[in-house]
Amino acid sequence: MEQHFNEQLYAKRTKIIAAFLVAAFIGLFNETALNMAFVELSRDFDAPTSTIQWLTTGYLLTLGVLVPISSLFMQRFTTRQLFITSLLFSISGTIIAALSPTFAVLLIGRVVQAIGTAIILPLMTQVVLMVYPISKRGAAMGKIGLVIVFAPAIGPTVAGFILADLTWHFIFWICVPFLLIALALGVKFIENVSETRPVKFHIPSIVLSTIAFGGIVYGFSISGELGTFFNMEVILAVGIGALALIMFSVMQLKMAQPMLNLRVFQYPMYVFGLIIVMAVMLVILSTMVMLPIYLQNILLLTPVFAGLVLLPGGVINAFMSVVAGNLFDKFGPRVMVPGGLALAVAALFVLRTIDANTSPYLIVAMHIVLFVGISLVMMPASTNGLNQLPPSLYPDGSAVMNTLQQVAGAVGTAIAVTIMSITMANNSNDPLAAVNGVQNAITFGLVLAIIAFVVSLFLKNVRKEQQQ
Repeated sequence: MEQHFNEQLYAKRTKIIAAFLVAAFIGLFNETALNMAFVELSRDFDAPTSTIQWLTTGYLLTLGVLVPISSLFMQRFTTRQLFITSLLFSISGTIIAALSPTFAVLLIGRVVQAIGTAIILPLMTQVVLMVYPISKRGAAMGKIGLVIVFAPAIGPTVAGFILADLTWHFIFWICVPFLLIALALGVKFIENVSETRPVKFHIPSIVLSTIAFGGIVYGFSISGELGTFFNMEVILAVGIGALALIMFSVMQLKMAQPMLNLRVFQYPMYVFGLIIVMAVMLVILSTMVMLPIYLQNILLLTPVFAGLVLLPGGVINAFMSVVAGNLFDKFGPRVMVPGGLALAVAALFVLRTIDANTSPYLIVAMHIVLFVGISLVMMPASTNGLNQLPPSLYPDGSAVMNTLQQVAGAVGTAIAVTIMSITMANNSNDPLAAVNGVQNAITFGLVLAIIAFVVSLFLKNVRKEQQQ
């Protein structure tokens, strides 16, 4: 695979990747930053929290619908065209959201933001695969891992500081300068890293993909609002989405030029890596919803102090993501991924016992352990899986992984909220109902982490196999 490596692009790789990292960081930061502002938004728009939740759900739903189509975009349009387009959407959506006078306008702004993020995420992964040789990808993917995990983790903390003195509008305004910097870097440095070809947009595939991922994410999202998994609307939405997903998969396997080449699932290390990454995203986003709720509603901390509790884990995760990338280049995934998941399991096992008397310092410590573990898992598992694919499948492998990663995050958030809601509804007379709800939601994450740990025991180092 080294022969596909372009020496000219290699020399410019740092400048090329820098623009992507800034843009993707802001996009993923926006996934969770508004979580701290739900109380203020509910008051400003005179709407219940279940309605305000759609600002996050709508964002993730847009990602789930559009990321699968990104493989087509990456084959039909140049890297520069897609990068600039994604930044224009992100900047426009952020300004619309910052200026929004009503909830409906704010929701539209969030959707426009998400369109930009849906383009940039798989494109960034493909560019790294094209401009770095296999022996150097670990460090590069470590930087991507930093963005994918650190940005959502730091979102509530930054938002907490903003809300201490300013309104929720400034959560968006603070993003605009960084997006403009990313756009300037991209215009100056980004080059086209792959050849385009006249791929046709297969409308039935796009329709089925939209119904499939949109239906599944929507169904689980409204389950959190309704407080049950067994409502007919939830069952219909998830059922229709699952049926559309099956039809979409069959259609892609029969097409000579599929919208999304599902033959990536023929590669076992890719499949194992995908399962692990999805489970970890479920854990990350469900935890990042539960802990702010717990810290503010149960420990009665202000948004600023709640953000401070979550800050050390996010900062240490940023550092460890880069370290993990360098370790992966030397040692591969076989020790790192199971070891990281063991740390995550241990942290979640302790966090599932938190109550109204738990010390915030214990939350800080376990949050650090959790995110150190996650930093040792995300990049090695995904990079090792993508390394097994031939270059012709990079766009599809990247699109599939980013799609299911975002869908998993959206579904994980919804399931965690639903578990908490069901627990509280069934124990409405119990003063500890909210505590039990958070504990049960974190237990859900613990089960997922254990499943991922078992899968990680079957990983093999793709690079070593290819060098032998």
